[in-house]
Amino acid sequence: MEQRYATSPEHIPGMDTDELRSRYLVQGLFVDDEATAVYTHHDRVVMLGVKPVSGPVVLPTFPEIRSEVFFEHREAGIVNVGGAGTVTVDGETYELGHGSCLYIGRGATDVVFASSDAQGEGGPSRFYLVSAPAHTSYPTTLVPAGTGNIRELGDGLTANRRTLNQYIHENGVRSCQVVMGVTTLHPGSMWNTMPAHTHDRRTELYLYFDLAEDARVIHLMGQPTETRHLVVANEEGTISPSWSVHSGVGTASYSFVWAMAGENQSFDDMDGFSVAEMR
Repeated sequence: MEQRYATSPEHIPGMDTDELRSRYLVQGLFVDDEATAVYTHHDRVVMLGVKPVSGPVVLPTFPEIRSEVFFEHREAGIVNVGGAGTVTVDGETYELGHGSCLYIGRGATDVVFASSDAQGEGGPSRFYLVSAPAHTSYPTTLVPAGTGNIRELGDGLTANRRTLNQYIHENGVRSCQVVMGVTTLHPGSMWNTMPAHTHDRRTELYLYFDLAEDARVIHLMGQPTETRHLVVANEEGTISPSWSVHSGVGTASYSFVWAMAGENQSFDDMDGFSVAEMR
């Protein structure tokens, strides 16, 4: 498990491209037959990728979280960004198609990931997990792709028409901290989360997927008046501290998993500003 320590806005002006990428860009989450994790000290969130190829992968316990099992004091949301697969939680198996979401509550002990057909047309599953500390237990719940609370946002005239699927949220699948969903850009639209905003009470994480191999997303971060950018490839993630903008524009169509953890679960708790204020 890689650890990323917390940073503050005054660190940004002195960072070069390599340091920005090393602190806020998450690469290499999906390694064949492994569970790969990054622990950010911003709200103590864990980002984890699992790619079962030759057989099932058991979720390990990482020494860094000081627990007997991963979910002893944690909860998580999982989105499958690859081919169809299953997640088995304490003996009960859940089938996750591409884009489906599974919530696992505190107290789960045995979690196993498997691809339905790793060599088939859809390829191996790639399970993306976002975990945060939890104070109580909520039931494990599956949400098939496209069946959450759907919100249509943006406008084609401003190239940000998008469909947002809320899966884990205050009026949907219950959790202690984690809020999670998937957004897909409409044809001809490339901007996500514009006008941009921050969340002074939460950390937000993105994972871009369904992006062509030779395409990229230019992801904006930093304070509104001191922005920087990350060039992000398919199935790479970003860490956005509470003080940071999180918005991007792609060179081709894409989707992204967004997830938050922090003080509250209100989706509309945002600190907005106009595009004209950005620098």
